[in-house]
Order: sequence, then C-alpha cells, then structure tokens
Amino acid sequence: MKSRQRVSDHGEVFTPRWLVDDMLDLVKPETERIDSRFLEPACGSGNFLVPILERKLEAVRKRHGRSDFEKRHYALFALMCVYGIELLLDNTNECRESLMGTFTRFLSPSTDDEWLRAARAVLAANVVQGDALKMTDATEKPIVFPEWGYLGRGRYQRRDFRYDSLTQRAAASEGLFAHFEEHEIFTPVRTYPQMTVADLAATASPVVEGATAPPVIEQAERDETTEVGA
Repeated sequence: MKSRQRVSDHGEVFTPRWLVDDMLDLVKPETERIDSRFLEPACGSGNFLVPILERKLEAVRKRHGRSDFEKRHYALFALMCVYGIELLLDNTNECRESLMGTFTRFLSPSTDDEWLRAARAVLAANVVQGDALKMTDATEKPIVFPEWGYLGRGRYQRRDFRYDSLTQRAAASEGLFAHFEEHEIFTPVRTYPQMTVADLAATASPVVEGATAPPVIEQAERDETTEVGA
C-alpha cells in the first residue's frame, strides 16, 4: 500500500498488467528477442520489466528448451538484457526480487545456488536505485550500466558504460558532438575478462535477512536498446 503523501511526493503510478501488455505489444518483435535491451527509467516494482523478462524467457524456451545447458545460459542472458532505474529503495529491492522470482521459476527445478547467486549479481548491476533525470545513483555518483554479451559455450562478456554518456548517442550526429567519432564518446569505463556463471556467482554479495540490496550499475544502450516509460 502506498500512502497518499508518498504518491504525491514521488508521483508513483501503478500501471495495470493489461495496459503493460498492450504497450509491449506495440514493440512485440523486440520483446521476443532474447538480446534486445530494455531500460525502464522509473521501474517501480517491475510492472514493465517482469513482463518483458517473461516474454524473453518464453523465447528462450522455444529456441533453446531442448538443451538444459543452452536454456540456462540464454535465460541468464535474457535477464542481463533488462535494466531499470528507481528512485525509492523499497521499490528497487522489490523489482529485483520480482525479476529474481521470474528467473528462478523458469529454471526450476534444476536451479542451484550458483545460478541464483549469478542472477543476483546481474540484478545488482542492472537495477539501480537512483535518479534517472540527474543520471546519478543513490550515492550521487554517475550511474554506470554493464553491457552484457553472451559469447557462447557458457561465457559472457561485460563492459561498463556511464549512463550520462550513453544518452548523448542521439546528439552525437549533430550539434555539439558533430566533430566526434562515436568511439570517442561511447567508450567503456571498464572492460572485464570473459566470465562464466561461476565467476559471476563469486561476485554476488551474500543475502542477509533484512539487509538492503547493494548499489547497482546500469545498462549500455545500443542500437537495439528500447526505453519503455511507465
């Protein structure tokens, strides 16, 4: 339950599932692409992100369901392609947990602790508590998102990008940025070695009852990135 004062202070609006589905149907081919990237800059508790993940996981089931190895790895990649920013901590945690539950149910009953920890590491990086307008996280630092790639054979690649520089893509071809090459603007702040699920799991913070989730990192928008507004 949200108090009237909270709704007034933060402009929280609950979008019903039927309306979410109608909106997502407008970009249906993208929602059914495992590797399309979606960012919800006011993600709340995940009303948009959960249905997006569900559609991506259904695509994983159809394309890779015969191989448990491929099903697991592409399911994790689908999770890697969903991003959110949320101003309020409780909503941020709820969004992460809702996405975690969707991912876990998809892999059950074969899900083991290593996969769960890897998924939590991804969500800690992809769903950020912060201000999408100021482009800063809860500590007032610039939001940074990981761009994930699945290389096949159980290996992933990660590069981190600052959100504020990524939003300049639209202006890169004109005005102030006309004299820059794209690679001069959109350079990662960090590039990681290739990693496996075990490597990802090793980076996850332990889950402590009652503890808040760790600060997050954000997405690299590319040509296939799609923004969905609440």
